[in-house]
Amino acid sequence: MLASALLAACGGGNDSAVDAATGKAATPKATSKAASNGSIFYGMNGHNTNGGAYDATSPQTQLAQLQDLGATIYRNDVYSATSAAALANVAKVMADGGVTMYPVLMANLNYNSEDDAYHAGYQLGQQTASSYHYAYYEVGNELEAKTLNGNVDGVLWKHYDNSSYMLARGAIRGMIAGVKSVDASAKIILGGTWLHYAFFQMLADGSQPDGTWGHPAVSWDITSWHWYSNEGDITNACGGTGCHDVLQVLHNMGKPIWINEFGVRPDYGSVNQIASYLTGDTMMAQYVSVASKYNIQSIQGFQLYDDSEGNYGLIEGDGTTKKPAYYSYKSFVQSHPM
Repeated sequence: MLASALLAACGGGNDSAVDAATGKAATPKATSKAASNGSIFYGMNGHNTNGGAYDATSPQTQLAQLQDLGATIYRNDVYSATSAAALANVAKVMADGGVTMYPVLMANLNYNSEDDAYHAGYQLGQQTASSYHYAYYEVGNELEAKTLNGNVDGVLWKHYDNSSYMLARGAIRGMIAGVKSVDASAKIILGGTWLHYAFFQMLADGSQPDGTWGHPAVSWDITSWHWYSNEGDITNACGGTGCHDVLQVLHNMGKPIWINEFGVRPDYGSVNQIASYLTGDTMMAQYVSVASKYNIQSIQGFQLYDDSEGNYGLIEGDGTTKKPAYYSYKSFVQSHPM
């Protein structure tokens, strides 16, 4: 559900990368990498260059707010060379302040063929990686949801439209190849939402919804997932096909897990009820309690400010007024170091 803008940067210097296996800062290299000074477990989403508070609030102020929250990783999106280059200073400010920033490459499926999708993805990946050498790159945002074959759970291969799946696979493959053409050491994040995990199983094993095999397989480093209050318990999520432990299915893919969008729907209740749910036993408290079981390396709240996507922010759309959820998040992080 992240849909807008990002960061990118030309910065230089000896910025530390973050090791995907440990979530800790790696030994500094002679390269321009966004950096974290420690754990990346707690993070936030942002929409820089998408107007509103993100554009009206300085990167330094955003950094100070993230530091106050205890958030050390910041997810934003990029959709063109212009949007990537526009946020060079944001990424550098964040890195200098110990917050790792990483881009979500926003692709669509408006292509005539898988090859066309691949080439468009490649260009975006190459442009993004050329603008700033991030430690992580997320390729696509809930693309799997665009390939569903109707109102289905997404737990079976037949739940997906074959032609749409092929376009998504092409875009994802292209983004990865484009990033890697510039930065071979980049860690690739790929993921989805709700119960749509069969899409990723097909990507990994080279199958597709028409039942055929032997197609190009996709490899990535970190599986990311999105979860919101209306979806209930991520370890017991119930749809038309029954109830599923989504985290266990993702863990079985053999990669670290990031829950890189989690949030409470604005219509859930009062601001105090929202704040309570955010840190409660089906959201942050649960994620912390099962982190070691499922190899969850990072959880990233949606989002820092209220904006055109709704009042999901910990801070109102003025970029200043802190909501009860802000203090709830901050207190939880302080009392649950990871």
